[in-house]
Amino acid sequence: MNHYHNGGDLLVETLRRFGVDTVFGVVSVHNLPLVEAVDRDLRFVPVRHEASAVSAADGYGRARGGLGCALTSTGTGAGNAAGALVESLTAGSSVLHITGQIESEHLGSGRGVIHETKDQLGMLRAVSRHAVTVTEAANAGAILDEAATLALAAPGGPVSIEWPIDLQYEAQALGGSPAPTTSVAPPRPDPVALRAAAELLAGARRPLVWAGGGASRAGSELAALLEELNAGLLTSNAGRGAVPEDHWRCVGNFATAPAGRALLDEADVLLTIGTHLRSNETADYSLRLPEAHIQIDIDAAALGRVHPATHALHGDAAGTLTTLITLLHRTTGRTATDPGWADRIRNARTDARSTLHEQIGPQAAICDAIRSALPRRAVIARDVTIPSSSWGNRLLDIYDPRDNVFPLGGGIGQGLGMGIGAALARPDAPTVVMAGDGGLAVHLGELLTLAQEKPRLTLIVFNDGGYGVLRNMQERYFDRRSGVDLATPDFELLARAVGLPFARITGGVQAAATISKAVAADGPVLVEVDLTELGPMKTPFTPPVKLPVRITAGISAQ
Repeated sequence: MNHYHNGGDLLVETLRRFGVDTVFGVVSVHNLPLVEAVDRDLRFVPVRHEASAVSAADGYGRARGGLGCALTSTGTGAGNAAGALVESLTAGSSVLHITGQIESEHLGSGRGVIHETKDQLGMLRAVSRHAVTVTEAANAGAILDEAATLALAAPGGPVSIEWPIDLQYEAQALGGSPAPTTSVAPPRPDPVALRAAAELLAGARRPLVWAGGGASRAGSELAALLEELNAGLLTSNAGRGAVPEDHWRCVGNFATAPAGRALLDEADVLLTIGTHLRSNETADYSLRLPEAHIQIDIDAAALGRVHPATHALHGDAAGTLTTLITLLHRTTGRTATDPGWADRIRNARTDARSTLHEQIGPQAAICDAIRSALPRRAVIARDVTIPSSSWGNRLLDIYDPRDNVFPLGGGIGQGLGMGIGAALARPDAPTVVMAGDGGLAVHLGELLTLAQEKPRLTLIVFNDGGYGVLRNMQERYFDRRSGVDLATPDFELLARAVGLPFARITGGVQAAATISKAVAADGPVLVEVDLTELGPMKTPFTPPVKLPVRITAGISAQ
């Protein structure tokens, strides 16, 4: 058994074994030994807000396909992290969140120790996959090891550890083997249900697959199944890149587009893999789906929750798809697919993309410039903003799931933190972050982190002077605008103040050269896109949210 000077040394050793070389956090009197050791032996990134620490750890883990780590303080610091933990929990991203805690002798006493809060562990449990308290130095090593292993195990999600400061300073012991603990074995679907699902697929003439985030680590199996079935592929936003988006079978994140709806109407069997069919990807649950539905999910509660499953397969994507392919190979007398089905898949893919490219008007030049400037493998991190939601989540081709970084839960302001984490996870490739002026303002302080750490990150700020998505909703459904028009800084002066190179795009003709130069830089660059000068989209974007009535002068208009 190895012994360590204090909890910080133990944490460093644990993180090394799990392949983590960079940690994000905010230093405090209640995590000082941990921060000091990480800063000495690994890389500590001092973000300006605890939520950004978790967002950056989240982006780091997604970009590497592994674990990210965030350090926060107790009380308010841990509370500040809660929103970003919700995102990690929603997305199933692998985050190890370690927060300080007051001295163990005072836990639960309510005596007013600095940074003390009521039931911090209960708060963490509400926003984490699992949360645990270090109760003695002797078990800290086992807790860290088990927490990291659980965070990495499907379906993922953050694991939070609260660590009393006195126990951080004590000598620590690391138990177990020098290799990470064996991962948790995934569930296996019922064999009878598997055979029935294979029989249904074998008889399909127009099969369609919908892949979500649960398919992100089963790309080769998914591609093989598509070929086996002669099927087309729709994806959720989280499923992008499981099959490269330039593959002709990949229609992509266009299920609610007319071309996607037409395919769904024609399909005689739908296979969904690791997607929860979320409201914003099913037109607020109004999307019509085929009755014959095979659903694969590692979360048993998700099976049949949104759309009835003819055959519900509780298991991980890779293993279940492999078994289905084997069963299909053994099936005799299989039905041939509709001879025109492959052509309709190709046409749907082309039509969906060309239609959206036309609808976004002058922003198409920005979209084309971003994809052209980036190498095939590069992270495209997208905060919640109109350009991201309308075309960034669809037209910017993703070729690997680790390049697809975005807040699945829909919370604004997390994109820059996630992008910083992703850029530091993969320093040899450029990273682009798309953000709106409203979302960027939520964590504007992270511009200082960007300037200090100097990752290869191009931050493209789409400036429309407020919350454009809600402004469009209000202009469509209400007779006045409320809370959506915001004061916006002079981004050139702001960039100069924090020491960031700056460029501005006011017309489509500038896009290619400006973005190409920014992406080629060795460090961060802030690029402002002046949406007023650029001009409006041909079709204003509004989110797929149903309102029961039109609101006029504060009174419901029936």
